[in-house]
Amino acid sequence: MAIRGGLPTESGAVGVEGPRLVEEALRSGCAVRAVLFSESGQRHHARFGTYLDRSRVAIPILHTTDRLFLGIADTEQPQGVAALVTPRTFSLADISASGVAGAAPLVVVLVGVQDPGNVGTILRTAAAFGATAAVTAASGQGGTASPFSPKSLRASAGAALHLRLLAGISLPLLLEEFRAREIRTLASSSREAQAGRGPLVAPWEVDWRAPLALLIGNEGQGLPEEIASSADAAIRIPMSASVESINAAAAAAVLLYEASRQRRSPARQIP
Repeated sequence: MAIRGGLPTESGAVGVEGPRLVEEALRSGCAVRAVLFSESGQRHHARFGTYLDRSRVAIPILHTTDRLFLGIADTEQPQGVAALVTPRTFSLADISASGVAGAAPLVVVLVGVQDPGNVGTILRTAAAFGATAAVTAASGQGGTASPFSPKSLRASAGAALHLRLLAGISLPLLLEEFRAREIRTLASSSREAQAGRGPLVAPWEVDWRAPLALLIGNEGQGLPEEIASSADAAIRIPMSASVESINAAAAAAVLLYEASRQRRSPARQIP
């Protein structure tokens, strides 16, 4: 069930399937409880030899038939290798901490993002562009899809196992933590400026070198009004008048690219 059903075990372990995701799990520092090979999947063993053949790290290796593996696989054309992995756990303090080499916190917060593919893609983008942590939280419209479901993991290409990631946190508690640690919140928005909200800024008008949390809302309804209104600023990507909005994952990519551009530059460069 941890593989095909996408549900964690009672101990919190999740299933990952396919050579790439198994390799990412082994590289991530997460606890790998077991690796399963089918008859045809045994050909991938050499790829993982660096991790599986170490005497000081005894990871159980299990074997099954191709037929039985097909019955538990989540993909239509399974490659015969899977693993049971316990994701690392992080606290609110961990999420709010600085990144590598003391980089200011840049936290991506998914609020009610319901499509697992979007969740995984946003997490992969966050890892690629230097986000220091990510959070999934519920909104008034519903919860965010699990970042450890099979579809989310495939879309993230395993990034969910490498990021500092906190899943299912209470949004009010998270925002209070950000305020206490002086991490400004940016509400991504597809709407024009409205009365009662904070300033509406373009991506290049933000100083992404400062401690920031980027809030990304539900695919159809965006962020809940009370969350958007309470953010320090609303950020909107200028677009053609013929297009009302873009996909949540695409918007995250645009914003995080600008964050990466500024953070990699020797000096802040805003036109």
